[in-house]
Amino acid sequence: MDVKLLALMALMAVATHVPTSNAKPISLVERCWCRSTLNTVPQRSIKELKFLHTPNCPFQVIAKLKSNREVCINPETKWLQQYLKNAINKVKKSRRRNNKKN
Repeated sequence: MDVKLLALMALMAVATHVPTSNAKPISLVERCWCRSTLNTVPQRSIKELKFLHTPNCPFQVIAKLKSNREVCINPETKWLQQYLKNAINKVKKSRRRNNKKN
């Protein structure tokens, strides 16, 4: 038997018996969108808010501004928490009005 062929067969036999690693490759989907956050953003410039919660990243709040720029906001800032409370209360009030009409 040829020495090269024998070496190739031995290498293939070893390669099939080597245990594979349990580590998973990091995909682009699993990476955190927000690497840094802002504490102040003018509320009048916010067009929409997105909330991302992924298993490998902390809770993320992304604001799309009227200029179409997206920035990450620190979810623990007091103005953002108050902003969200006001938005939730506004939705609740409108639902109550709609339920009373029906």
